[in-house]
Amino acid sequence: MFDFVYKHKRALQLLLALVIIPPFAFFGVDSYLRGGESTATIATVNGQAVNQQEFNVALRERQEMMQNMSGGKIDPAMMDNPEMRFAVAESLVNQQLLLQQANRARMVATDQQLQIILGQAPAFQAEGKFSMELYEGFLKTRNKTAADFERDLRRDLVLRQVNDAYGESNFLPRTVVQQLSRLMETQREASTFTLQPSNFESKVTVDGGASKKYYDSRQDEFRIPEQIRIEYVMLSIDALIPNQKVDPEDVKKTFDDQAKRIQVQEQRQASHILIAVDGKASAEEKQKARAKADDLLKQVKAKPAAFADIAKANSQDPGSAVNGGDLGNFKRADMVKPFSDAAFGMKVGDISGVVESDFGLHIIKLTAISETKAPTFETTRGQIETDLKRASATKEFSALAEQFSNTVFEQSDSLKSAAELAKTTVLQSGWFGRSGGANDPRLNNPKLIQAIFLDDVLKNKRNTEAIEVAPGTLVSARLLELKPTVVRPFDDVKGEIAARLIRSQAAQLAGQEGRAALEKLRQGKEAEVTWGASQLVNFSSQIKDLSDDVRKQILRIDVTKLPAYSGVETPLGYTLIRVTRTVDPEKIDPEKEKSLAGAMQQALAQEQNAAFLASLKQKGDVKIRKESLSEKKEK
Repeated sequence: MFDFVYKHKRALQLLLALVIIPPFAFFGVDSYLRGGESTATIATVNGQAVNQQEFNVALRERQEMMQNMSGGKIDPAMMDNPEMRFAVAESLVNQQLLLQQANRARMVATDQQLQIILGQAPAFQAEGKFSMELYEGFLKTRNKTAADFERDLRRDLVLRQVNDAYGESNFLPRTVVQQLSRLMETQREASTFTLQPSNFESKVTVDGGASKKYYDSRQDEFRIPEQIRIEYVMLSIDALIPNQKVDPEDVKKTFDDQAKRIQVQEQRQASHILIAVDGKASAEEKQKARAKADDLLKQVKAKPAAFADIAKANSQDPGSAVNGGDLGNFKRADMVKPFSDAAFGMKVGDISGVVESDFGLHIIKLTAISETKAPTFETTRGQIETDLKRASATKEFSALAEQFSNTVFEQSDSLKSAAELAKTTVLQSGWFGRSGGANDPRLNNPKLIQAIFLDDVLKNKRNTEAIEVAPGTLVSARLLELKPTVVRPFDDVKGEIAARLIRSQAAQLAGQEGRAALEKLRQGKEAEVTWGASQLVNFSSQIKDLSDDVRKQILRIDVTKLPAYSGVETPLGYTLIRVTRTVDPEKIDPEKEKSLAGAMQQALAQEQNAAFLASLKQKGDVKIRKESLSEKKEK
C-alpha cells in the first residue's frame, strides 16, 4: 500500500520542504496587509479558471527562486517581463492539466500516505517521534490551517504520481547504456597549440576614425545607468527587541514549563561485536550464527580486557570493527530498540548477553555513561529572556506593520511619522542603480528596487509602499537625488576603444594563421606548430589547462584516420588540436553505468512528460489571456 511513498521518500521530503517554506517568502507582509488580490481569470483549462491570485503567488515564487539562485544579482526588471509572466502562466496551466488527468484516473493521496510523510518530516519530530505540538506551532506561525496545508501537500503528492505514471513508462535498452558508457570512458590522446592574439597585436594599427566610428555605433556600451540616493525607514523585529520588557515571573514560568523538554538527553558509549544474520536466512544458518555468537560471548566474558581485539577479529560490522567495536556516543533513539534497551539497562563495564536485532546478533560492552544534565535556571535565563523578548517584538511588529504601511501611504511626502512609529530614525543610502549595489544589503531587495524606480517615486517624490525586504523587516523609501543616464564622452573612452579594436583584429589574424596551419596539417604538410604535452581526454576529464571548448572539440574529431587534426577559437586565441590515438576502457565501472542509466532514464522521463502535456493541451481547451499577463497591477 505504501510503495509509492517509500519509493519516492526523498522526493516527497523535498516537496514537503518546499511546501513548508515560510509564507512571507512567497507572499510578503504586504499581501497580508492589503488583503486578497484580484480573482480575475488569467487562463482557463477545460473550463477550469486559473485566477490572478494564483498567478501572482506563482510569479513571486519564481522570482524568489531566481534571486536565491543568483545570490540577489539579477536585475529586478529581468524578472518581471512578458516572457517570465507567460512562463509562469504556462506552468500553472500544466499543473491544472495534470490535476485534471489525475482526477480522471482517480489518483489520490490517501490519508495513510499523508500520515507517513508528515510523520517523517524532521520539522515535526521530537525525540524521534511525531509531535502534534510542533505541527500545530508550525501551522500557527505560518497562518495556515491543517486543512489548507494538508490540501497543498495532497496536491503535490498527486502531481508526483501523475508524473511518475507517464514519465517512468519508457524503456531503456541495457545495450544502449553499455555502448554509451564505453564511448564515454574511451580516451583520446591529444596535444594542443594555441596562437595567442597578443602575439599579433604589433601587426595591428587603429586610427582615430575607426575608434570614433565604433563609439558612434555602439554608445550603449558606454552608457552609465541612472543612479539614485534614497532616504528610508526600516521597521524590523530585531530593532524592536531592545525595547521589550520581560516580567521575571514569566521567565521563571517558561523555564519550569520547558525544563523537561530542553534537558540534555542522556548518552551512552558502547562497543559491540556483531554477527550479521539475514532476515531470509534458513533455520540452519541462524543456528550457526547463534552458536558463533555464544562462543564469542564466552571468550569476552573470560577476558573482558580483550573485547576490542576479539571485536576487530570477528565483528561483522565494518564501520566499528576496525575501532575494536567502538560505536561512540549515542542517545536511546539513535539505536534500534533491542540494542537500546540492553545498552541503557547496563552499568559501565558490563557485557551483555547475546542481543538479537534486525541487523543480527550483538554482544555489547558499555564503556561510559553521560548522565542527563537538567539545565539550571541561571544558565538558561538569558536565552529565555531573549526568546520572550523576540516573541513580544514579533507581536508588536504584527501590530505595527499595518499602521506602518498606512502611514507611509497616507503621509507620502515624508518618512518622519513612519520613523517615529517604528521607533527609529530616517536613514540615507549611498548611490546605487536598478541592478542594486546599495551600501545596505537589505536595499538590494528586487521588489524594493522595483518600487523605488516607479514614476510615482522618481517624478512625484512620494514614499514607496512598505516592502518586506527580509522576514520580519519592512522598508519604505523616498528619493533624495537622481543621476540620469549619461554616455561617457568619446575622449574618456577612446583609449579603451582602440585597445578593444586592436585585440579584435589581432584575434582575427591569429584565427587566419591558425586555420592556414590546420589546412597544411590535414594535407600532411609541415606547419610551424609546437605541440604541447600529450594528454588523455574523455567525457569526464577535468584538466586544469584544457578549456571546455577545446575538450569538446577533441571529442568531436573524426578519428577514423590518425593522427587527426582540428581547431577551435577560444577566448585565449585559436587552438590547434592533434589526436594521435584512442584508448578503449578495459572494463566499465558498474556504478558509473548505473549513474548514466539513471540520468538517461530521467531525461527520457522529462521528454515523455513534455509529450504527454503537449497531447493534453492539444486535446483540451486551453486559453491564456496574454493581455492580463502584460498588465502589471498597480499597488
